Amino acid sequence: MKQKFSHYECSICGANYNPGEVTYTCPKDGGNLNVILDYAALNKNLTPDKFMDIPEASLWRYINLLPVEDPGGFATPLHRAGWTPVYQPKRLAKKLGLKHLWIKDESPNPTASFKDRASAIVVARAQEIDAEVIVAASTGNAGAALAGMAAAIGAKAVIFAPKTAPPAKIAQLIVFGAQVLLVDGNYDQAFDLSIEATQNFGWYNRNTGYNPFTAEGKKTAAFEIWEQVIRGLPENEKPLTIFIPVGDGNIISGVHKGFKDLQALGWLPNMPRIIGVQSEGSAAIANTFHQGDEDIKPVQATTLADSISVDLPRDGVRAVRAARDTGGTYITVPDSAILEAIAELGQVGIFAEPAASTAYAGLVKALEEAIVQPEDPVLVLSTGSGLKDVKAAMQAVAAAPVIEPNLEAVKKVLQ
Repeated sequence: MKQKFSHYECSICGANYNPGEVTYTCPKDGGNLNVILDYAALNKNLTPDKFMDIPEASLWRYINLLPVEDPGGFATPLHRAGWTPVYQPKRLAKKLGLKHLWIKDESPNPTASFKDRASAIVVARAQEIDAEVIVAASTGNAGAALAGMAAAIGAKAVIFAPKTAPPAKIAQLIVFGAQVLLVDGNYDQAFDLSIEATQNFGWYNRNTGYNPFTAEGKKTAAFEIWEQVIRGLPENEKPLTIFIPVGDGNIISGVHKGFKDLQALGWLPNMPRIIGVQSEGSAAIANTFHQGDEDIKPVQATTLADSISVDLPRDGVRAVRAARDTGGTYITVPDSAILEAIAELGQVGIFAEPAASTAYAGLVKALEEAIVQPEDPVLVLSTGSGLKDVKAAMQAVAAAPVIEPNLEAVKKVLQ
């Protein structure tokens, strides 16, 4: 098998490993591994325009900067992951007092969340190493993404999910044909059990913050933001500020990795400022960031935003660095603000689940605290569809009235 990347590098101790030497985390200290591309070789053959010169509206347009080969399946949902739209909601920008506001909506992905990006790359990697079964622990979105991407190419998937996961997400898992095991415990317990099963049965594990290829899928959002927004900004404009919801830390670290790839190639003059947003009820990474160190201490997560409800983040160190190294910060918001954000985004036609609306809630707080200024160009990453958690959506808005089937009843409500 021809390897498309140079080596792995441990994010903690800096140790390097050949592609076939390790599979998941650093054997020395358990640190997350960064997949390192051969930037010198890439620069010989690619330019900022040429590397994406593939006529496809999916993440596979960036195949030249991905560490896997395209697994095929052009006529399947696997080739619909990524290349999501960026909106400019002018009414929302005016309300917030912002000069420039973009919202990148991940809900058009095949299983309606950002996690399709990671699963598409992991499924491709599994095919390359002849893995027969792919396993993941998930509160719903990562599992649904794996189940859907695996089904697209006929691979087997096993998902460990907390029994409290939203029914809509569990339904996706089952409909896609995955072997679903509901754990009488939280996400962290499901995670640990999936690792144990991986080691016992020889399965290939997709877990966020464990498998290094998940971040490689998530970095494609950075490529898109660069192509869709950053390249169009005037040279004298302030760097783009990006708000990202954070749970395990893998999305923010993956997006940061994408920008670092572009910078290593010399194609990104100014690194965007990355701001992570967590629920006050699940803020282990934010706590660590503001303590000024990298010692991630677990919390007891209580947020309604299930997709970012994590006791012990598995990619916390890189998540702290994503904000610190870009001049960003971490913001925490209460669940009440997360629900309010669902309603506000809905007013401009964007239906976000709680984890997705968390990023927008963070922007609102950042403006209140002058962390961002009205002239700053801002992008909010909305990571999943509100259809993932209808119960939460209904908490965000007033209930519809029930009326008698006559015009007088209509008039009475309108008055």
